[in-house]
Amino acid sequence: MQLRRILTLILPLLFGGAQAQTQPDDQIILSMRQAFQQRNAAKLAQLLPLARGHTLEPWAAYWELRNRLETASVAEIEEFLTRYAGTYQEDRLRNDWLLLLGQRRDWDLFAAEYPKFRMNDDREVRCYGLYVTQMQGGGQVAPGVAEEVRRLWMSERDADDGCTYAMSRLVDADGSNRAIRQDIWRKARLAVEHNKPRMATAAVTIAAPDALPQLKQLSSAPTRYLTSRFVVGSRARKEMIVLALIRLASSDLEHAALQLDDKWGPQLSPEERDWVWGVIAKLTAQRLGSGDGALALYAKVTRDADLTDDMLAWKARAALRASRGPQWREVQSAIDAMSEATRSRPTWIYWKARALQARGGDDRRAQARQLFQSIASLHGFYEELALEELGGKIAPPPRPDPPTEEERAAARVNPGLQRALYAIDLGMRPEGVREWNYWTNMAKPGGMDDRELLAAAELACERQVWDRCINTSERTKGIFDVEQRFPMPDREQVVARSQAIDLDPAYVYGLIRQESRFVTDAHSNVGAAGLMQVMPATARWTARKLGLPNFSPDQLHDRDTNIAIGTGYLKLVLDDFDDSMALAAAAYNAGPRRPRAWRNGPLMETAAWAETVPFPETRDYVKKVLSNTAMYAAILTGQAQSLKARLGRIGPRDAAEPETGADLP
Repeated sequence: MQLRRILTLILPLLFGGAQAQTQPDDQIILSMRQAFQQRNAAKLAQLLPLARGHTLEPWAAYWELRNRLETASVAEIEEFLTRYAGTYQEDRLRNDWLLLLGQRRDWDLFAAEYPKFRMNDDREVRCYGLYVTQMQGGGQVAPGVAEEVRRLWMSERDADDGCTYAMSRLVDADGSNRAIRQDIWRKARLAVEHNKPRMATAAVTIAAPDALPQLKQLSSAPTRYLTSRFVVGSRARKEMIVLALIRLASSDLEHAALQLDDKWGPQLSPEERDWVWGVIAKLTAQRLGSGDGALALYAKVTRDADLTDDMLAWKARAALRASRGPQWREVQSAIDAMSEATRSRPTWIYWKARALQARGGDDRRAQARQLFQSIASLHGFYEELALEELGGKIAPPPRPDPPTEEERAAARVNPGLQRALYAIDLGMRPEGVREWNYWTNMAKPGGMDDRELLAAAELACERQVWDRCINTSERTKGIFDVEQRFPMPDREQVVARSQAIDLDPAYVYGLIRQESRFVTDAHSNVGAAGLMQVMPATARWTARKLGLPNFSPDQLHDRDTNIAIGTGYLKLVLDDFDDSMALAAAAYNAGPRRPRAWRNGPLMETAAWAETVPFPETRDYVKKVLSNTAMYAAILTGQAQSLKARLGRIGPRDAAEPETGADLP
């Protein structure tokens, strides 16, 4: 509450639109937020005059106008943009308005407003903008514009109007371009593979609208479609066969492979066959076990360049899981076939270096060393492993010079940062986080520089807004402040509780940092709560195991209870998985049943095992928890650490050992 009292005094002076001398009640803002969520236009209009002068007035005004944006006049929108000029809410509403103008095809207004859009981070708005500024009028489209439209359209997760419209206009302008046509069918294939029916429909509508009835048939009954009588003939018909095989593979891999081998393979082009074999091989690799079966299917591909980066990534992972040990030649060939953007990621730089190193020879070992040197740092899992390959250890770097008083003052008087902190303090974390990110990342081109970020992170740390402290400090490029990036709130409680149950406090901190960023009231979209993000059912089970009487899930928001339940469950999971931190982290994130299955197969190094976890979220989670743990151990012990030494190897459970933890939730 002290923070809000301070901000009540200073923010009306900083924000020119607020003229009132007294701060309206915070409850008005909270009521307006609820009314916005309920789309209650009458209540929003009624409360807005009462919110004038409040620190969060820009949010109140945004909610009221955004709720009726479709019917608002241009004059009302322009008045809002003028009144709140320079704020996050101004640019947020401009983003919303540009989307609406694009949907309405009001290109004159769009063209007038688009250059003022500061965030410029909305893919759909960017697609509309490319159409308006570069493609409108039907003239020849510049190659760079065409490439960006294609890139934006291919990268969207589901169909949106802006990029679909721009892509369709690109086809109208250059419909004979084979590369553009190929991209459209590639998009349709990806959409069917990932069960995105709207995206598949949008792609087929552009490429071959007459084939839409066939798309509907093969989506609902791929086997029936593939066994019906028809002449292959056209390109569209062949692509429908490809889509049907992909759809069938999602439910019956063996049948899809049989159909491709026995009937359809000879009727498809080499590129089309390769793509379907790539899908079948990738889905097989994701089943885990050993990678041998997947590698046998990948061997049916005639040209790796026909595969997507995702298919190639799973080829590399299958080669890492081979029953006779990593097949390093296959690992390297898969990585070499990836796009430059993908093979330049630390993951694949590291594994290519490992492949070169394992294959031997002075030239390969020299190349491997250069690759390790290109990523070796304290910034992540593979970066730290690369550092160790070069003989380094994980240790906190010297702290940078602290922010100067001038730098601190600039952060303290930044109205956007202060509004963000006020919103978070009031319980409006999503709004506060968005506003904070805008001012640190987007308010000016390129965002804040390193020194500004350091000062902003320090401000968040002082307010104990740990997620903004960590995330803001992580954005610095030439500065590494370990105390900001790896804070240890509640150190006494966490260390004491961990040591009492024989749990490494560095591991606990590494997990909390990944789970909640130390946000006590954090909630996940599946119901996990608190610092250690414990599910209510898991918490009740753990409380019974620990002998905690009268436990209620509401207590998960109490710091000490959450730590007790979370560490208790983590210890039980760790014991069940033979003290493997990687397996226990996977179990904490995805439940124990899945990693019990994922560990089956060959005995393999943990780094390779972690890379082959089939769930992207859990794969990323495991690597980050382990990386966090190594750094926290270095901080807590004052001694340099080896991440590699903590990893060990993972394989099937020893059948001679008694089964334990079968009831772990």
